[in-house]
Amino acid sequence: MKNIKNIAIIAHVDHGKTTLVDKLLQMSGTFRENEVIEKRVMDSNDIEKERGITILSKTTAIDYKGFRINILDTPGHADFGGEVERIMNMVDGVLLVVDAYEGTMPQTRFVLKKALEAKVIPIVVVNKIDKDTARPKEVVDEVLDLFIELGADIDQLDFPVMYASGLAGTSSLSSSVEDQENTMNPILDKIIEYIPEPRVSEGTLQFQPALLDYNDYVGRIGIGLIKRGSIKVNEMVSCIRLDGSIKQFRIQKLFGFLGLKRVEINEAHAGDIVAVAGLSDISVGETICNVGKEEALPHLRIDEPTLQMTFGVNSSPLNGKDGKLLTARKIEERLFKEVEKDVSLRVEPNDSESWIVSGRGELHLSILIENMRREGFELEVSKPKVIIKEIDGVKYEPYEDLQIEIPEESVGTVIENLGVRGAIMGNMTNVNSQVRLTYVIPSRGLIGFSTDFMTMTKGYGILNHTFKEYLPFETHEIGERKLGVLVSMEKGKSSAYGIGQLEERGIMFIEPGTEVYEGMIVGECNRDNDLAVNVVKGKQLTNMRAAGSDKTVVLKRPRPITLEYALDYINIDELVEITPINIRLRKKILNTNERKKFDSRK
Repeated sequence: MKNIKNIAIIAHVDHGKTTLVDKLLQMSGTFRENEVIEKRVMDSNDIEKERGITILSKTTAIDYKGFRINILDTPGHADFGGEVERIMNMVDGVLLVVDAYEGTMPQTRFVLKKALEAKVIPIVVVNKIDKDTARPKEVVDEVLDLFIELGADIDQLDFPVMYASGLAGTSSLSSSVEDQENTMNPILDKIIEYIPEPRVSEGTLQFQPALLDYNDYVGRIGIGLIKRGSIKVNEMVSCIRLDGSIKQFRIQKLFGFLGLKRVEINEAHAGDIVAVAGLSDISVGETICNVGKEEALPHLRIDEPTLQMTFGVNSSPLNGKDGKLLTARKIEERLFKEVEKDVSLRVEPNDSESWIVSGRGELHLSILIENMRREGFELEVSKPKVIIKEIDGVKYEPYEDLQIEIPEESVGTVIENLGVRGAIMGNMTNVNSQVRLTYVIPSRGLIGFSTDFMTMTKGYGILNHTFKEYLPFETHEIGERKLGVLVSMEKGKSSAYGIGQLEERGIMFIEPGTEVYEGMIVGECNRDNDLAVNVVKGKQLTNMRAAGSDKTVVLKRPRPITLEYALDYINIDELVEITPINIRLRKKILNTNERKKFDSRK
């Protein structure tokens, strides 16, 4: 018990915490010398590797100088903030990783606030110290200001500061790059010296799952900290449910962690972080106790969803061409399986072939869609919309803190665009021709904004936002796309001639030879109305030939459509069709005449 240290690594997205954990694992001797280790080994999911972000919390452990150091790598994105909050109940200290150039960012504030509220002990790691643009002294001052602003107590303000490069695998107590040592031992030594033993008490068993996993063989697995007592395989225990009822079950499997492996163990004691299997519907925040000694721990807060969208069976004329999993039963099974391990996700049947799926944000839902797409599913999804709450007869909507960094020349356009979306500016600072703006904005004002933002800043802008609170609903319309779209009125393969005839009407989304159907969106109109077009049309051939009549058609490159772009782009009367190979935009009403009738009735 005395030789356990439980810590979490927290940071703003992309400040290098996962790379830092890699190096801590590699340099602590946890792996065998001949073991092949991937980069960013903690990002086990393909999407995490591609996007360079942590989506799922990971538990790992290092044995160092006679200590077992349990490390939890937490997500850095606001959509997964609920996990950060729950993890703080499992640990006694945090490594706050801050980029040596970017300094404190919105998510740094969010994760640190959760850590300070949980009264855990912080160690600050200024990462990427080897960057040419590193400004470690200013960054430490920013961190100190943030601690004071968030109401840290005297003990928390007395935090040690380490300087490191996760990529190079160096660390030291000095901010000078020359003093960096080719080892992570200074950080590990500081954890052992500074982080207290687990806060546990004597008595009978109390274990509370803070995270969930799922396995087809044993069902749900609860991961958490044993607050007191001990737990054994095959032991009968009581689970105090969230509604106060008690369910007894047998511990089927017990897992500990070492390196990247989940290791089966027979027994665990107070202070250990373990995974428990045996109760197929175990939930976050329930308490597992010895039979006859039931004492519940306080419930853990689970973040409420703020955004919802409709998932449906693919109803397009091209359904079944790309994917193998198409039926309502298969989609429903997959969605409810996701609910088993994601406590922030809600799924409710809408009708026999569609479901309302609620989550923490666009990224949260788009990652679920992307995973389903890669597994071979075909489905259609609607435009995301925010969840409106009613409190005492008054409508409330979610608001977010927004922080953006943009080049000076983009400031006017961005401020104007945010004004239309209901955003209220808080602060504006200018450092080296980069302008940092802070806003409070309704969540629905952010739907579709990131696409416009990248265009307005020519890709140089940085955008971050975190959930703030629910505030009274503002009635003005926010977030609909202003420009119309080009909608195919025919079925078949698009031709170079057909596309070439339409280029002056707008920007195309498709290339020649693309399979299209009536009602499919093939481009963006340069006016504010939708236009039914024929992209299948071929050139009329005659038996007369004139000089130059067969000129080569040179087409502009079509706009690439990614999943995030598509979800941002569509309006309320449109859908995104998702298959393992294609992402298509379409109108809800495919028939051109029926759509015109419906639009005229509005």
